Amino acid sequence: MNTQKLWPEAMLFDLDGTLFQTETLLLPAYHATFDELRARGFYEGETPPEERILGALGMLLEHIWMRVMPEAPLATHQEADRLLIKYQVQGLKEGRGVLYEGVADTLQKLHDNGVRLFVASNGLETYVREVIAAKGLGHLFEGLYSAGEYLTRSKVDLVRIALEKHGIQSAWMVGDRSSDVEAGLRNQLTVVACDYAGFREAGELDGAHIRIRHFADILTHLT
Repeated sequence: MNTQKLWPEAMLFDLDGTLFQTETLLLPAYHATFDELRARGFYEGETPPEERILGALGMLLEHIWMRVMPEAPLATHQEADRLLIKYQVQGLKEGRGVLYEGVADTLQKLHDNGVRLFVASNGLETYVREVIAAKGLGHLFEGLYSAGEYLTRSKVDLVRIALEKHGIQSAWMVGDRSSDVEAGLRNQLTVVACDYAGFREAGELDGAHIRIRHFADILTHLT
């Protein structure tokens, strides 16, 4: 039996909480960011709880800082943007940050079977590109799409841009937050919800067509 026809033409993946265990890179950079903000007079008081930024993963950066430090002025948010990416890139160069189990092998199998692979992330362009490069995944992806590069206000628009630019007719959207589910459904894609990162809130993955507990489980839904 030929099962290849069941495979989509393409898959679009969120990055944080889907491919990449973000907290392994983010949290050291987060604390370093607030240490420098305090040292330079941009911020006073204790570093906000880690749960605030972890719970905001998947949001646009401007919304993340509104959640993490809503009382701080825009200038502080902008400086936090700059510092966080600086410390994250530095951490990547020092070998910090890991992929979820099975990500590299599963992506390779999808690529070898002709599935076109893309990243669609609400993160900054530099961050997305640096993570993919540092983890040796660049050769597997046809395109890396980030809100930072395309200045999109929602992942719905970012995914639409990727689909239109590459003439994709059949695709799956794979992610761990409500923004991923919405982006997939509103672009008429099959939605795969990754239920292993622990960043989501109750009900966020409602509406997804498939829910997985391990990344490699994607393959079981293809064959």
